[in-house]
Amino acid sequence: MKELTLAQLNQKAKEIREDIIEMLLEAKSGHSAGPLGMADVFTALYFAVLNQNPQDPWNENRDKVILSCGHICPVLYATLAHAGYFPKSKLKTLRKIDSKLYGHPQVRALPGIENSSGPLGQGTSQAVGHALAARMDDKRNYVFCITSDGEHDEGQTWESIMFAGKQKLYNLINIVDRNNIQIDGYTEDIMPLEPFKEKYEAFGWHVLEVNGHNIREVIAACEEAKVVYEKPSVIIARTIPGKGVEFMERKFEWHGIPPNAKQAKEALHDIRTIRTLGGNICSECE
Repeated sequence: MKELTLAQLNQKAKEIREDIIEMLLEAKSGHSAGPLGMADVFTALYFAVLNQNPQDPWNENRDKVILSCGHICPVLYATLAHAGYFPKSKLKTLRKIDSKLYGHPQVRALPGIENSSGPLGQGTSQAVGHALAARMDDKRNYVFCITSDGEHDEGQTWESIMFAGKQKLYNLINIVDRNNIQIDGYTEDIMPLEPFKEKYEAFGWHVLEVNGHNIREVIAACEEAKVVYEKPSVIIARTIPGKGVEFMERKFEWHGIPPNAKQAKEALHDIRTIRTLGGNICSECE
């Protein structure tokens, strides 16, 4: 895959956000906030980090992406299409009858879909299994697990985190979407996670914290995680839910609803024209 410049990566993330809005509008159902917030992370992964080949998607030596928080799948589908795994024309079939773009991904329904997800809190366990199997088979690939902060309310998540630390799964890299929202409110009101970094460290993980909208930071954190050989790594990516759409940003109410036609028009205008976030000019956009 052709290496992209930072400016091209930022443009790619913008295009992915546009597709997310158009997909949700066409489907008339789905999740808005999380997919928009994770577009920069997914762009960094698929266009600058992963050892993958869209023309050979099941190569046994590929890096794997396990999507634990399956409800943010519009960003996964849009990114895979932009990366060449399947035609972009499929994107507007999201959640439609006979479409493979399910509301939660199904393993191998499409090239690049590594796991089935739905019930939150299970993805890290799946990723641990992939990472442990790869190590037992003496493979050199990495397993990236995308998790939400809200699903860290689940006990199974912490059981798998504890197991990964005990097993020193250096080929496992968790990326946590730390957007501080979940379906019924703000994480720190519902079930506080802080001190989040220290909890992972207590279970034997190497912890990195990044601005999830700074593609350069995300790439650098992934590269650092790859050279940590004595323990698993977690990247806590601080993101803004609904990023790029002013009326959605930071609002938990947009966790699980799509825009209507008027809102989609406004959202697309924001994504295409607004270059600020929280009042600060995005230095990465130049």
